[in-house]
Amino acid sequence: MKSQSLKSSDSSKASQIVLFLTVFLYLLGFGILIPLIPHLGRDLGATSTQAGFLMATYSLMQFLFAPFWGRLSDQLGRRKIILICLAMEVFAYIGFAWARSLEMLFVMRALTGFFGASLSTANAAMADVTAKKERSKGMALIGAAFGLGFVFGPAIGGGLSILSESFSTEPFFRTTFVSLCVSGLFLITFIFAYFKFPETLSSENRNTKGSHKLTALFDKLKDAKLRPLILSFFFLTFAMASMEATLVYFMADRFLWNLKETSFGFAFIGIILVFTQGYLVRKLLPKWGEKKILLVFVPLFILGMALIAPAQNLWVMTLSMTLIALGIGHANPSLTGSISLLSPENEQGSTSGVTQSLSSLGRILGPSIGGILYSFNAGGPFWFSTGLAIFALLLIYLNRKIIPDKAKE
Repeated sequence: MKSQSLKSSDSSKASQIVLFLTVFLYLLGFGILIPLIPHLGRDLGATSTQAGFLMATYSLMQFLFAPFWGRLSDQLGRRKIILICLAMEVFAYIGFAWARSLEMLFVMRALTGFFGASLSTANAAMADVTAKKERSKGMALIGAAFGLGFVFGPAIGGGLSILSESFSTEPFFRTTFVSLCVSGLFLITFIFAYFKFPETLSSENRNTKGSHKLTALFDKLKDAKLRPLILSFFFLTFAMASMEATLVYFMADRFLWNLKETSFGFAFIGIILVFTQGYLVRKLLPKWGEKKILLVFVPLFILGMALIAPAQNLWVMTLSMTLIALGIGHANPSLTGSISLLSPENEQGSTSGVTQSLSSLGRILGPSIGGILYSFNAGGPFWFSTGLAIFALLLIYLNRKIIPDKAKE
């Protein structure tokens, strides 16, 4: 079949590289604006609550529309969806650059999230171009691209903010300048993908009978094989988001860290994640397989979470963050790879969409619940995250027989 020949040829490696660069550039553009959005919201008169909602709008749109784009890519192909959404992001960020009211800022943030939800298509495209034994390694490559974008994005955003002051100190110029730079980055990504990204979904694997109704897409959760793994991915993302949102306060209150030191701390986590997903997991998967990876590294993630609340020195925190990064860095590609392997070839997009949608829900709920718990007890969010991760491990263990070990074959 055509799809199999694609996976077995040199074009598979080339497509993986293009996918990696496309996702990296996409996440880089997103990450650049992370440190600027709260400041822009404040400049436009947003309260802290409204600023929080502004940050959450992107993830909310991903929760709602990742299944839509995934299913649409099953019908129309991956290339068309990725190119359309990249092109629209160019215009959305131009609109973001010139937003001069809080209402317009929310609209533009929602639009960037709507088109950004198409990133679920990248996971499906990776499934198209990887053989089953390489599937989880391919997902790890996508994870590494995500990690690199988040690590370098905020740093570049800060650098562009400083650079903007050398041109003008007029109100709003900083965010206008940075947003236009992001728009330009998306334009470069679009041009790169237009010339280098091939269609990865063969005609015989198109799903021409799929529905675009959002509610129909969550039928995936009725699948007895997919449901425990998708929910495990959700609980781990939920745990990670709750920890990330409150770690800044915890480090400031217990260790007197400021923003600069905390930023270095997150960069440390990001670097370990990139190294893990870009190198370690790709070496271990052929030796251990998806099942053993999950049963070994999810407990390490749990141990790392459990060490945070009682930590009284930075050595314990360093150990904790290392275990968390190693654990989630191995678990995520093994879970997404296993979910892909258990899904039919003509439904990769919809399955990826639902998985990423619930992941976005975890990123919405995590900061909110974590913040509430922290207001009662400084260790609350981290014990809560530990409990979520234990529940994910329980789901994995009870359903271990259905987890494929294709990477080991």
